[in-house]
Amino acid sequence: MDRKSYTLILASNRHGETRSWTISSGWVKAAMGLSVTFAVIFSAAAVDYVGLLLDAGQGKVLRAENDQLKRQFQVVESKLSSLESSLDRVQNFTRKLKAITNVEDEDRPTNLALGPIPKPGQDLGGEEPLLDRQPSSEFLIRESPLNEKVPIHDSEGELARDTVRNYASLSVRIDRAVKQTQLREQGVLQLWETLSERQSLINATPNIKPARGWFTSRFGYRVDPFTGQPEMHAGLDIAAPPGTPVYAPADGIISYVGYEAGYGKIVSIDHGYGVVTRFAHNSRVFVEQGQKVSRRDVISAIGSTGRSSGPHLHYEVRVNGVPVDPENYVLDE
Repeated sequence: MDRKSYTLILASNRHGETRSWTISSGWVKAAMGLSVTFAVIFSAAAVDYVGLLLDAGQGKVLRAENDQLKRQFQVVESKLSSLESSLDRVQNFTRKLKAITNVEDEDRPTNLALGPIPKPGQDLGGEEPLLDRQPSSEFLIRESPLNEKVPIHDSEGELARDTVRNYASLSVRIDRAVKQTQLREQGVLQLWETLSERQSLINATPNIKPARGWFTSRFGYRVDPFTGQPEMHAGLDIAAPPGTPVYAPADGIISYVGYEAGYGKIVSIDHGYGVVTRFAHNSRVFVEQGQKVSRRDVISAIGSTGRSSGPHLHYEVRVNGVPVDPENYVLDE
């Protein structure tokens, strides 16, 4: 058996005293082993601590970058939403313009709703029959954004909803917006080429809101405010303060100025091609029968004459004597 031991002597220079400790080699080896063990543990803990500090610093950087990316994502998403809204407005405007002029989307002869395309030297007296128009409800339903197919998320095999704010859905929306932009651009250019050759016809097509105000009663069946019974409302009511100017929505000739029991002071404009607009409940009339007017000329002032519940303009558009929805002829809304 190894009985080797170690003696530790401690001496004092001042008092002349000495102290000694005897330690066996086993204890010395045990102490050295523990020291090495503690040193290894301490070193490992120090390395881990330094790593945690580095990870924490990197985490802060990543969080800052993530916050910045989120803000950039929100900016991109906001701009994309604005682009989609603009595309929707362009689509609605183009659709409405095609509806009132009956320009076909397919590659076939283009005819206008206000009458057939005049031939060189042809009399424009409007003797030829008016082309059949589709009801406004049909083209609005057919072209409704709700009828668009929801894009499929290829990577996950599921429907990609626009409400999910992630990169995949944003990428799908961007691709769709780019395609729609290209299609809208082509459609608008084709429409412009078609209509630019018929400038006089476009000038005679009602396409502006005839007075500043807000819509209170639209075209179609409604409950009559006087009788309480369902009744066809053949025009569009625009409420505004008395005296508000009423503008001609297109070029034409004043075909009638007078007073009718239900309409009060009324003005009619014949725009040619079978299209007539009527303006009722006026307080004053500034034009005479047979007078030529241009788009945006002031023809009257809003009032409450005739059978009226308050100051407003009753605006009608009639094609070959048949009332149609005037809202389809308002492109500046």
